[in-house]
Amino acid sequence: MRVDVVALQERPAYGIVRAAWLSDTPDIPPPSEDSFRRQIRYPQPGYDCEFALALLDGTPTGYLLLGFPVHDNLDNAVTEIVVHPAYRRRSVGRALHAHAVRRLRARGRKRLTGETVQGRSPGDAFAASVGASAALIETRSRLDVTGLDQGRLDTMLARAWAHADGYRAVTWVGMPPDGWLDDVAYLDGRLLADSPTGDLDWEPERVDAARARAGEQNRLDRGHDRFHAGAVHQASGRLVGWTVLGGPQDTPEHLWQNITLVDPPHRGHRLGTIIKLENLRHAREHRPALRMIDTSNASSNRHMLAINAAMGFRAVDSWTLWQQTV
Repeated sequence: MRVDVVALQERPAYGIVRAAWLSDTPDIPPPSEDSFRRQIRYPQPGYDCEFALALLDGTPTGYLLLGFPVHDNLDNAVTEIVVHPAYRRRSVGRALHAHAVRRLRARGRKRLTGETVQGRSPGDAFAASVGASAALIETRSRLDVTGLDQGRLDTMLARAWAHADGYRAVTWVGMPPDGWLDDVAYLDGRLLADSPTGDLDWEPERVDAARARAGEQNRLDRGHDRFHAGAVHQASGRLVGWTVLGGPQDTPEHLWQNITLVDPPHRGHRLGTIIKLENLRHAREHRPALRMIDTSNASSNRHMLAINAAMGFRAVDSWTLWQQTV
């Protein structure tokens, strides 16, 4: 058997990714081919991305994404190695990993980071076998939107507002209003500083208004909806809390809960609960077909997991974030 790593071909790469997705995470809607192509054509701002395809005796069997941060974390790179389920354990993943290591060394990078879902694929065993170390465990939780007790959520929101005198909630879709771009950038940049990162060697990202705007435009270019809610401190007019629900427009039944963050001086007022509940209502108004919301949190982040559980999220599985010094 011979494995060659060649330039990306989008159509066979999508077939590989879809087959692996349906095998490893069948409960999450897979990306459409259009969504997959958009991810390649509109890479995440702040990253220089490389892509490759693995051929096993001429048959497309593996896909590789490498993302090199260009603003910060300049010793690091992120990777996604995907092997078609029918061709696993035939050295395809090892060939892609070896290619990734060569590219990191050629670009002067030291660390490779990736993730695997526990118990549903050979990913964990593969990562350990190539010398990566488990750096962080995350819990994926799901909210069944079709089974929500709206009365209970309304009571939960009213009780939270009783602790939030001096604040108001705001919502928007897509690009943040200009007046709050600086605040969104500040909160976005705090994410890695405030969230548990385990043993990951990853520094907080430096985010300004231009970078925040570029990130939001990138999601629009990829065909994603983004529903935002924030908490405004009325005395200062600043946006001091922010949360996002997002996902591809062509999977209207599903969204991901992304960032939820409250500026430290304004914590203790249940603003995290308020903005998550307000955004849930906001998203449902715009996506009447919404059936499920997934979110991932560090398994050690008991505070956010407790808020999610109170809303009705239930743990589904665990993911391992791996890091390897090359």
